[in-house]
Parts: sequence; C-alpha cells; structure tokens
Amino acid sequence: MMDALTMLFDPLFIQPFFTGLAFAFLLPLFGAYLRLRDEWLAALAFAQTAAAGSLLAMVAGWPLMFGGLLAAAAAAALKSLFETAARGVQGAAYAMLLVAGWGISVLLVANLPLAERLGHALFDGQLYFTDTGHLVAALVSVVVFSASLSRLSRGLLLAHFFPDFFRARGRSARQIHLFFDLLVAGALALATMSVGVMAAFAMVFVPPLVAWGWSASWRRSLLLAVVVGVTAYLVAFAGALLLDQPFGPVLAIILVFAGAASGLAQRLHFAR
Repeated sequence: MMDALTMLFDPLFIQPFFTGLAFAFLLPLFGAYLRLRDEWLAALAFAQTAAAGSLLAMVAGWPLMFGGLLAAAAAAALKSLFETAARGVQGAAYAMLLVAGWGISVLLVANLPLAERLGHALFDGQLYFTDTGHLVAALVSVVVFSASLSRLSRGLLLAHFFPDFFRARGRSARQIHLFFDLLVAGALALATMSVGVMAAFAMVFVPPLVAWGWSASWRRSLLLAVVVGVTAYLVAFAGALLLDQPFGPVLAIILVFAGAASGLAQRLHFAR
C-alpha cells in the first residue's frame, strides 16, 4: 500500500497530473455554455471526430495533434454550415459527425496494428503516458481558450436569452457561434489525446449538469462546474493510479456517480 501511495508523488506523474488538471478546469466551462445552448452532444461528436483525425494523421505520417485539431475544426465548421442550411434539425449535424467519426475510427483500428494501439489509448484515456508536448498544449489551451471564452461570453448569453438583440442591430450571432464551436472543438481535440474520448465528454457533460441544479446564478454555476470537475479529476487520478486502472473509465464512473448522487440529493432536498 505504501509503495502505491508513493507513486502519487513520483516525478514521473507530475506532467500527466497537470496536463489532466488543465482540462479538468477548462472543459466544464465549455460544458456550461454547451448545456445552455442544449448542444452538449456536440462535445462527444467533436471528441470522436478528433480521435478519427488523430488516427488518420498517424496513417498519413502527420503529427497526431495536428490531425486531431484539424479534424475537430472541420467538424465545427461543417456543423455550422449544416445547421445554417437546414434549420429545424437540432442535433442532426453533430449526430452525423459522431457516427462518421466513430465509423472511421473503428475501421482504422480494425485494419491497422498501429492504429489499434493508438485507438485504445484514445478511447481508454491513458493520461499517465502523456509527455511534455501534451502538457504544453494543455497549458496553452487553458490560457488561450479561457481568455477567448471570456470575450465570447457576453455575446453567447445575449444570443441565448435575447435572440432579437443582434437582429435589432442588423447583426448576426452566427460568427460568435462558429467561433465558439471552433474553441470547443480545439479544446476537446487536445483533451481527447490526453484523457480519452469518453472522459473528455464526461468532463464537459456531468459537472455543468450537477452545477445546474444547485446554482442560483450563471457565475455560480460556472464556479461549481469547475469545482466538481476538478474534484472528480483529483479522485480519479489518484484512484486509477493506486488501482492500476486506465484513467478514462475511472474518471467517467466517478463523474456518473457524482451526477447520480447530486440528482438524488436534489430530489430529497426539494421533497422536504
């Protein structure tokens, strides 16, 4: 047991720890805005597309991170174009992207030995094997994406709560939504290569879900979402390491438990 505990303080795991911590802070913030727009499924579509892009980049001999970012950005652009051309089909764009990304990934994993190993890493979430490049990308993404999200926040909130605001000024919120989608896609592409597809999606989906039920204001919900995400990450990082398990599934299970416990607590609270 003591040997397992000393692993938590091993310098070997310092880089992976801060890599995951950066995304545990960033992804719940994006998740809150996705939940506000009722587009949380887009997170899974972007993550799955990024995984497919990374696998395709490996086949082409390109940097994996470049392939993931390019595929996720293309998915965000296609989603925007699809929804502009076909109004009234909410969710269809990212559902199609999700299916396409999954199909490409499975075919590559099934037919290429190298893709099979990378595919398992992307889907299982092998955070402990990340390197300095992943850490640098995570830290840069936190600074750049969180600053960009802060600048977009007012426009996103106005577009949701006062949809006629931009129209009355002869403007459109389409550019704001597209830029937001590109930011989400970029953050999820980088997170997918560190924590895995489903773990990245869980970090986007569950913390805002928990925060939604306990927050009386938007800022408080953002803060609570980050607290839930970071807390779940800390427990999962230590638990997966001590139990010698893949990080992604452990994080996903802990977040599901947190979401279920929060829902039960809300029912008991409001039943009084």
